[in-house]
Amino acid sequence: MSTLFDAAPGFDTPIAVLKHCHDRIRKQLATLDKLVNYLPDRGVDESVQQAAKAVLKYFIKAAPLHHQDEEVDLLPALRATVTGADAELLSELSHTILQHHAQMDQQWKGLQAQLEALEDGSGYDLSPSDVDDFTTLYQAHMQIEETQIAPMALRVLSEEQMKQLGASMQARRGIT
Repeated sequence: MSTLFDAAPGFDTPIAVLKHCHDRIRKQLATLDKLVNYLPDRGVDESVQQAAKAVLKYFIKAAPLHHQDEEVDLLPALRATVTGADAELLSELSHTILQHHAQMDQQWKGLQAQLEALEDGSGYDLSPSDVDDFTTLYQAHMQIEETQIAPMALRVLSEEQMKQLGASMQARRGIT
């Protein structure tokens, strides 16, 4: 039986779970872009409030878990495994990823306040430049992870390391 929605991958394939998170992030970034374009002509209505609520929920709850997956589990597992040119590349990429996470957290604070005001009807604006900066940074970040980190993980992490990574990600989300 086919469904309208793609099923989320299981934690037995943790790299696929991380990619699935990226797909969900892209969906939320697209919603932000739609809000920026919708607001000037139509203002705040129920659809804007619902969209703001959905974006807030994702970036307050799910995105931090995703960042922890990378910082607490994936990158350390890779560091413990790679050698030579992989170790040099990982060192460089890890620095960039952590820097991106810090920048995203900072940028999110401004967007969060704007979205909370849209959600409760006390605000009427969403900064196009704030949305663009956040989207651009996230897209660059996901590109690094999908083209460099994920392939490296799939190539060098053992089945046991993947199992541990998936179990940790699952536990972080309180899923038994």
